Amino acid sequence: MQHSPRFLALVEDARRQIRETTVDQVYQRLQAAEKLTLIDVREESEFAKDHIPGAIHLGKGIIERDIEKILPDTSQEIILYCGGGYRSALAALNLQRMGYTNVISMDGGFRSWRDKGFPVTKD
Repeated sequence: MQHSPRFLALVEDARRQIRETTVDQVYQRLQAAEKLTLIDVREESEFAKDHIPGAIHLGKGIIERDIEKILPDTSQEIILYCGGGYRSALAALNLQRMGYTNVISMDGGFRSWRDKGFPVTKD
């Protein structure tokens, strides 16, 4: 997908202010049986098609509205992902602005996860 220059600039600005992790690091942590809070910020239709096992869906359009109901602990580690790592970076910045102190965006997103052959589910 071709993204507009202004959108890419917005994402790059967000990336300078947030923490990121790689797809490989998330996979390794899951393989080590770490309990991770993964939030998929893609659209509901994308999540329904397939997602990382155990992920919670809170789409980019509602995450700021609903996060406190789902995860009231602002110090809990949260790993966000989207299709390519752009929307999750923007969502991570907004959660930080809301007082969440341990938010991480998964660079490369679900496309990289799927391309590497890591497990997906439709549950």
